Amino acid sequence: MATLASPSAPPAAAADRCDVAHADPGRLAARRDALLPSETVAPLAETFRLLGDGTRVRMLDALSHGELCVCDLAALIGLSESAVSHQLRQLRGMRLVRPRRAGRLVFYALDDQHIMSLFEQGLRHVQEGRAPGSGI
Repeated sequence: MATLASPSAPPAAAADRCDVAHADPGRLAARRDALLPSETVAPLAETFRLLGDGTRVRMLDALSHGELCVCDLAALIGLSESAVSHQLRQLRGMRLVRPRRAGRLVFYALDDQHIMSLFEQGLRHVQEGRAPGSGI
């Protein structure tokens, strides 16, 4: 059932617009100079894109507790070794995980503390957003 907006309420799109131009050109120029350069934006966006997949998040969660070989990682998260290898190749390409060869086995771990911190911060953000009784 649709709800009707109050006749006095502005349309949602209008609420997001400035009616008066009040921007300080000097402040905007300084802020523009502080923006990330394009060559940084693309890999950062790609990192977040890779982290936007539930399977890869589960893999990073498993690896956050210590290194695992492909077969153990596959068994742990319930995927084929082929599927895990494919995902690991993508994560390795963005330096989110690193391999360590031990004879014929290859063990994977989170690449460095930055990845662990990024994962922990994201997890903390999600958990803090879950208010009791919110259904989230």
